[in-house]
Amino acid sequence: MGPTRRFGDLATFAVEIGEIGEIEPYQLRVVDLWAAGKRLTTEDNYAFLPYFINVMRSSAAQVRRRDVRPCPFPGRTPEQIFRLLHADDTEFREQFWFMQWGETVDNVSTYAYLDDDLVIVFAFWRSAHPYPDDLGTVFVARIPPDEFVATVEEAADLLDAELVGADPPQ
Repeated sequence: MGPTRRFGDLATFAVEIGEIGEIEPYQLRVVDLWAAGKRLTTEDNYAFLPYFINVMRSSAAQVRRRDVRPCPFPGRTPEQIFRLLHADDTEFREQFWFMQWGETVDNVSTYAYLDDDLVIVFAFWRSAHPYPDDLGTVFVARIPPDEFVATVEEAADLLDAELVGADPPQ
């Protein structure tokens, strides 16, 4: 067992990986995601590694290719952009969905777009949220795309190495 490992910066975007052996079975790990100084994984931070590693790598590849749409509403604030996207009932908003990483972040609505930085806008929506003052508040994280990619890929590499090196149950 080792200490919790952090990749990235909590103020922008970070991935924290809990100690090996912290939970069973071996394919699960405690993983906390942070953006704009807020922990996104407030309700479920148990990641099923075979799935989670795949979606992390997919998002990193998307950002590396710059396959993230530009700002959908130029001249608006990120908070206004979030609210406009969130209110949209068409397929338009789906073009901006980001970090659809399963149950670990299903308490958060997250969109992203590119300007010079990757702009991640999100809000918590569940009434059982542990920080009720944050409900409905839109948070904004700005991070250089290459920094996001490096953070996610380094965390995924560690999780992948630990999954491969783990001893499955007998």
